[in-house]
Amino acid sequence: MTTDARRHHDPGVRGFASDNYAGTHPEILAALALANGGHQGAYGDDDYTRHLQDVLRRHFGARAETYPVFNGTGANVVALQALTDRWGAVIAADTAHIHVDEGGAPERVGGIKLLTVPTPDGKLTCELIDREAYGWEDEHRAMPQVVSLAQSTELGTLYTPDELRAIADHAHERGMTVHLDGARLANAAAALEVPLSALTTDAGIDVVSFGGTKNGLLFGEAVVVLNPGAVRAMRHLRKLSLQLASKMRFVSVQFEALLAGDLWLRSAGHANSMAARLAAGVREVEGVRILHPVQANAVFARLPREVSERLRKRYRFYFWDESAGDVRWMCSFDTTVEDVDGFLAALREEIAR
Repeated sequence: MTTDARRHHDPGVRGFASDNYAGTHPEILAALALANGGHQGAYGDDDYTRHLQDVLRRHFGARAETYPVFNGTGANVVALQALTDRWGAVIAADTAHIHVDEGGAPERVGGIKLLTVPTPDGKLTCELIDREAYGWEDEHRAMPQVVSLAQSTELGTLYTPDELRAIADHAHERGMTVHLDGARLANAAAALEVPLSALTTDAGIDVVSFGGTKNGLLFGEAVVVLNPGAVRAMRHLRKLSLQLASKMRFVSVQFEALLAGDLWLRSAGHANSMAARLAAGVREVEGVRILHPVQANAVFARLPREVSERLRKRYRFYFWDESAGDVRWMCSFDTTVEDVDGFLAALREEIAR
């Protein structure tokens, strides 16, 4: 049997625009094929989703409840709705993905007020949180109910386990809960050489939006509830927010393949190591300045805009701040040494021009 489907892209084209640009890890594709065939219950009533609960509990503890969803924005919207009342607000860094890159979904779809705080490095502190953590009895002000952190942050920086614990304790003392946007949580754990639980359950986090797509999945993220007492009606919120997959087994089996063994760690660790190699090479190029500590799989740099414009014709990447000429280079599970070294050679050539 033949099909009309045909390849529409050149698989030799490489870039540093996003870890979302990478394809699907071969081990994930194999898991999808394993789950295919035959009939399984829909909407999560399947053997793969049931087994996934046990897999995630090995990483996040016995109380963890896992809700697979389609994408990261959906995971964040579902998680934040579950933690807030209609009059509630969420404190976040002004660079947070929920504020900058989700099209207003937390506010428009979730009905949640975001209270954002400027940070020098993408990281919140107890002192920064307190700039917005007030006025709980003021009926004229949205009530701060949640602190949302990103690990790693949108600037590629990391919270240590102790920093997370200090923030969680601070928030809980004020009657707030803590949400962790873990789109790149695997990269953070790999970089800090700690288990996933050290950055979540052990640190006092209440709910995690756990990322899979940026670490080799075809599609799918998961809301992992670490403190079931902090949320309500999760299943209803997931459905209401358009995040209930009918053929959920194909999301769940991917997470099983990622987390049952060490694939999550191998993939994230490799992406981190490629970013470290890229950063080391960039530091030797005159006229380019690295802007933030390279702690995970992102490199932020400043260089002449005309150089970036020429370089983007050879390797795709994004401007981070167009007015300043700042750019972001991302590495992924399939970034190779040859990719990095080729990019550095191209960068040196364009700088020399």
